[in-house]
Amino acid sequence: MRTVRVTVRGAFDGLSAEQTARLTNEQADHDFLRTEYTPEGYLAYDVPARPFFTFRFAEQAEDEAGVAAAAARAEAKAVAWMAGQGYPIKNVTSQAVDMSEVPLGRRGKREAARRD
Repeated sequence: MRTVRVTVRGAFDGLSAEQTARLTNEQADHDFLRTEYTPEGYLAYDVPARPFFTFRFAEQAEDEAGVAAAAARAEAKAVAWMAGQGYPIKNVTSQAVDMSEVPLGRRGKREAARRD
């Protein structure tokens, strides 16, 4: 299985004052500077500064077709979560990275050599 990191981006669209206040109150739990990929998705935003959000998902795939399917699943999860919360959104896009294809840096190469 391949580990796939999917980043779903979009924009809030016409939030009410109540929705904006709720997001602002919960912002500490959704820090934009925190980068975490989880199966359920990590939501990050900074509504007072800009109307955009990012969801980060950790998915699994068996092959290249599975990577595309993982991106579609993650995007659907993000849209469904936003709809469930009643947040209007627009311009949703996703990007998937197959972590098996990411080149190892110096530290990663050392750790891989130790495992071998």
